[in-house]
Amino acid sequence: AEVQTLNMARANAEDATIYVTLEPCSHHGKTPPCANRIVAEKIKRVVVATLDPNPLVSGNGITIIDNAGIEVTVGILEKEARLLNESFNKYITTHIPFVTVKTAMTLDGKIATHTGSSKWITGEKARAYVQQLRHEHDAIMVGIGTILRDNPSLTTRTKQKGLNPIRIIIDTHGKTPLESNTVDQQAPTWLFTTKQAPREKVEALKQLGIVVIMTSGDTYVPLTEVLHYLGEKQITSILVEGGSTLIGSLFDQQLIDKYIGFIAPKLIGGKSSPTSISGQGLAQMTEAITLSNVSINSYGDDLSITGYPVYK
Repeated sequence: AEVQTLNMARANAEDATIYVTLEPCSHHGKTPPCANRIVAEKIKRVVVATLDPNPLVSGNGITIIDNAGIEVTVGILEKEARLLNESFNKYITTHIPFVTVKTAMTLDGKIATHTGSSKWITGEKARAYVQQLRHEHDAIMVGIGTILRDNPSLTTRTKQKGLNPIRIIIDTHGKTPLESNTVDQQAPTWLFTTKQAPREKVEALKQLGIVVIMTSGDTYVPLTEVLHYLGEKQITSILVEGGSTLIGSLFDQQLIDKYIGFIAPKLIGGKSSPTSISGQGLAQMTEAITLSNVSINSYGDDLSITGYPVYK
């Protein structure tokens, strides 16, 4: 970002103040060190929200700038910047992607009717925001139940052309239909499965361009193994859109970093109508997972509640 900014500023950069959410880097990555570029452009003052948690930087960028006699201010709007850089901060320190779960439910907590009908719970404004979320994430993850029930495309559809995330399917038994909307070339599709998947089906999916990853799991796909694999492939952020079984497993294993729950002012009823999180769940109300840094937004008639699970 600093390189782009300085290229745009050109001669106006000299004696200017530059504001950055993250400490300018001090190592060679896709571009030369930003800290060195700031020094070369004769910036007068640098305002930094947060230090870089990357061990390759972690204060070194500030040192380079400070040693050059440039005024440096650190910690302005630090909390807000940490939230802005949340995916990077987790990935660079753990090499595991940041996991955001998105759900949509009616006011009485249902994600579908007892017959399985679920389109649409939320209105157009909320769905447009979800498309923006897809654009902002490296990958989008769903379970096989969502594939079989909804046959989603899992692509980004915005007014302006958006980026399509990598489509991740958790499919223990290899049930993804060969004619599924995810089996196309609109975006890459990675399918995680187990030895329960028929060999012929796996080969057929590969022939269609699907990347099939055989996990060590037997009766289920181990999600921690999936996250480590994605981290090795430099996937920094994942948006999980369902279904309740997959989200329940992530919840039970405390693998959710951020939760975005949409609530529509609709009522469905029915004791067999599904809810957004299944899995084992918790036994006592005192064990309930609370959310921190909660924010509430409205999209037309729908509300969204966003927060970060605090695990005990």
